[in-house]
Amino acid sequence: MSYIWNEAAETMPYEQIRELQGQRLSECVSRMYGKVPYYTEKMQAAGIEPGDIRSIDDLTRLPFTDKEDMRENYPYGTFAVPLDDIVRIHSSSGTTGKQKVVGYTQSDIDIWSECCARSLASTGMTHRDILHVAYGYGLFTGGLGLHYGAERMGVTAIPVSSGNTKRQIQILVDFKPTALACTPSYALHLADEMATYGVDKSMLSLKVGIFGAEPWSVEMKQQIEDKLGLKAFDIYGLSETMGPGVSMSCEAGNRLHIQSDHFIAEIVDPETGKPMAEGELGELVFSSVTKEGTPLLRYNTHDLTRLYYDRCDCGRTTVRMDKVTGRADDMLIVRGVNVFPTQIESILLNYGEVEPHYMIYIDRVHNLDRMEIQIEMTKGFFSDSIREIENIERRLNADIQSMLGISAKITLVEPRSLPRSEGKAKRVVDRRVY
Repeated sequence: MSYIWNEAAETMPYEQIRELQGQRLSECVSRMYGKVPYYTEKMQAAGIEPGDIRSIDDLTRLPFTDKEDMRENYPYGTFAVPLDDIVRIHSSSGTTGKQKVVGYTQSDIDIWSECCARSLASTGMTHRDILHVAYGYGLFTGGLGLHYGAERMGVTAIPVSSGNTKRQIQILVDFKPTALACTPSYALHLADEMATYGVDKSMLSLKVGIFGAEPWSVEMKQQIEDKLGLKAFDIYGLSETMGPGVSMSCEAGNRLHIQSDHFIAEIVDPETGKPMAEGELGELVFSSVTKEGTPLLRYNTHDLTRLYYDRCDCGRTTVRMDKVTGRADDMLIVRGVNVFPTQIESILLNYGEVEPHYMIYIDRVHNLDRMEIQIEMTKGFFSDSIREIENIERRLNADIQSMLGISAKITLVEPRSLPRSEGKAKRVVDRRVY
């Protein structure tokens, strides 16, 4: 059995987990009813009263919530406690519409710290480790969540935040952190910049990488591990439910352990909203049943994944989820075909001639969708002949057409010519007018 931060919670028999979830679900419904107007109205419209929710089996009787509920009740309409009891406010990093505002009581902060401590421990980290936190600090939940989790378990936290890549590299070399936390796209950006400055991975002390906040493929994980000389772990969370630490992969595999005593997870059919069986791909729905400030019941994340209920080889019994493959509401529909950027990324990472830096452009010309994918070449390949470049473009197009069922214009571009992001990577520019 690997190092487990809270054995009582993380190795609880599954039937005991379900019983606890049912108790906390009932308590959460009672806390929200009459105090959160929009949800009270939803329950009344569904003909449900708090006394109707007695166990986890009653979960599906409750109505869903969605990001639009949060935006329509901006800023404080989702809070279940008076503002006097809120000790911190975070909000989503979205750039369209009103932000999704989340309030935290002191108990919420304590639970969040606990969940992040469990997550760090699942990578094998102990109080002897040093964590370089390159997620943003501020309204975005990434930086502060992991920072508090590190302090909870005695890990030394370096609050570097995002930006200033040259300084990040200097700190990685000089301060000798053993763990790095940032978005996966920024991890590759760091690796690229290290090469520019003549910094080799052997000059770092990194053992563990904690990456999340955007979808990323298994192939991208392997490339990060190769370039930075660490073992990469996947962390999942969203501001609406808490922040990072809702689930985390472990040393035994790629599936992510959900903190099941605090978050009830479901998978539902994107079309019907009906629950799906273990191992089936669908939309991930969370009920954050111990949250006091902004509890959410049956919140549809629209992230696509699968759930598993068996015991993990690491010893944990908590529910596990697959790495998120994309979002049902953010997916691209090109000529009637569902397209996820991670599908394209998985193809690119099989080619040594190109980098995992790409942009997808979609236009509508004469009522037909056209997709162009611009991909950076490696420095070594950039100097090769035009014929070789065109050959790789043809091969990439064939592989992408084989996977997606549609063709795309492939354009190989100069190294470092595409925009970089120090936050969530923006991979798609959809220029269609509907």
